[in-house]
Amino acid sequence: MDRADPSAQTVNARISPRGELDVLSRYEVARLRDASSGGLHELLRRCSLAVLTSGSQSDDPRAAQVRYPDFDIQVLQQDRGIKIELRNAPAVAFVDGEIIRGVAELLFAVVRDIAYTASEVVESQAFDLRSSDGITNAVFEILRNARVLRPNIEPHMVVCWGGHSIPRHEYEYTKAVGYELGLRGLDIVTGCGPGAMKGPMKGATIAHAKQRRRDNCYIGITEPGIIAAESPNPIVNHLVIMPDIEKRLESFVRLGHGIIVFPGGVGTAEEILYLLGILMHPANAEIPFPLVLTGPKESADYFEQIDRFLRLALGEEAARHYRIVVQDPVEVARAMDRGMRQVRQHRLDAKDAFFFNWSLHIPEAFQHPFDPTHEAMAGLDLHRGRPVHELAADLRRAFSGIVAGNVKEPGMARIEAHGPFEIHGDAEIMRALDELLRAFVEQRRMKMSGEYRPCYRVLS
Repeated sequence: MDRADPSAQTVNARISPRGELDVLSRYEVARLRDASSGGLHELLRRCSLAVLTSGSQSDDPRAAQVRYPDFDIQVLQQDRGIKIELRNAPAVAFVDGEIIRGVAELLFAVVRDIAYTASEVVESQAFDLRSSDGITNAVFEILRNARVLRPNIEPHMVVCWGGHSIPRHEYEYTKAVGYELGLRGLDIVTGCGPGAMKGPMKGATIAHAKQRRRDNCYIGITEPGIIAAESPNPIVNHLVIMPDIEKRLESFVRLGHGIIVFPGGVGTAEEILYLLGILMHPANAEIPFPLVLTGPKESADYFEQIDRFLRLALGEEAARHYRIVVQDPVEVARAMDRGMRQVRQHRLDAKDAFFFNWSLHIPEAFQHPFDPTHEAMAGLDLHRGRPVHELAADLRRAFSGIVAGNVKEPGMARIEAHGPFEIHGDAEIMRALDELLRAFVEQRRMKMSGEYRPCYRVLS
């Protein structure tokens, strides 16, 4: 252990599989050890370091790399299976020389998902990732391999979205809502990070304990570009790493039975636009999907601003798909509970599974990965006169690009090299977008710490 800097102490260790990793083939182990540009070792190292620094208060994806520059991880093939060798690993992941059990489980989830996605999804060509059905099938298989699809259980999964950078009173409110959800036997799915992704899980753990409920699910779904900036919170007991943001978002709406949105920043706005764009597609007109936007009384102005932007950009019809509830955790939980019954009846009538929302139509515009280059961001069509779900898809991409410029290392590098992204569009929509983004900056919803420098320019 390195004792020169107490905040950066390190440990060397070998650990055996825990959680939901069975075995790996020799080919998968070789790919995970491959440090070449086409190998998986660097991806494994970055995602593993994020798990080992769970609870970090930084959203700079480079911070852990700077603090632990000598960290390394190796997957070792042995006669009885595999072991993981950690070198110069963060000591915060250990207690008296033993790795914390939950951290070990999440670490093996990282190994599992990176190996499976590379070998069985990307390289095997088993899925046509150019088609909508192929992408959905790939999402299903990744979730099934992670063992988060639970058959023979009534609808019970509530997805909670919201910011990683939120003030204390908003965080406490997310816990209160999670507590009420837990009392009603509902499980929690979030983006796995801090803030509004941690609070609902923390509240639910207390309620589940009071109800003597066991086998609880606190599922965290992330992707490689975001995990370094939003390390998994310690309550997550099922971690899933999807290959990109689009498959991550599809996982939420296929796995969840209802969604609660807490205050957040551009990532939360991206999620709202993603879901509304899907729900406003004519093919989904009859599919129930409870959506509640909620926060404490101090956040009422925030939701009024979000509501104004959505109505202006997508039309009054958008508001039909969500409900805003302020300062009422009990009513939020009751609304979700009622929504679960509607979802259950619809799935029965449609002969659809409870554990995966096959019936929901997701247009390809919401499925194909968006690479936020300067050219792609400037080329987004943010004008009226298009089908509303198509406009929502491009607005979602605009927010996704800002997220990349804020907290994803490749996006940050592009901003440093070429300056801010430029976003063009309908003058009225651009004014509303600029107003919304300025409010996020003023409310410190863009970054957890440090001065924020906008990675975008909004032009009409």
